[in-house]
Amino acid sequence: MVAAGRHHNGRMAKSMIDGQWQQFVSYGTRTGKLATTRADGSPHVVPVCFLLDGDDVLFNTGKTSVKGRNLARDGRAVLCVDDENPPYAFVTLRGRATITEDLPEMRRWAIRIAERYMGPDLAEAYGARNAVPGELLVRLTVEKVVGHTGISD
Repeated sequence: MVAAGRHHNGRMAKSMIDGQWQQFVSYGTRTGKLATTRADGSPHVVPVCFLLDGDDVLFNTGKTSVKGRNLARDGRAVLCVDDENPPYAFVTLRGRATITEDLPEMRRWAIRIAERYMGPDLAEAYGARNAVPGELLVRLTVEKVVGHTGISD
């Protein structure tokens, strides 16, 4: 489910369809900007390294980090991935997070995430570093997708 948007000049941005948004967010080493809600209701946004598993988003975080605490309390989150170069594009993924501390599963995903962002030579080392007690594996189950390309066209 992807929504259309209208430019200030009246032209329409192109909406991404299923398949396009997954390819866009998985391209290269784009990070996502993860928005969660603090206990007082204020927003918290941080960049995260992530991978897709089907349409789910997976990433690691510390159990005591602000995002880790926010997600444990309220699993709602939004991830925005964008291309900062003309003609600009973005995808926002809204959903609910589930958290696991299962170390073998966390390590498997941490290695795969590290391979994307750090390369195959460093993947094992970063995976081992990010899959220890006190870390979390977060799975964001996407409920709504909004994606647009050609923003400045």
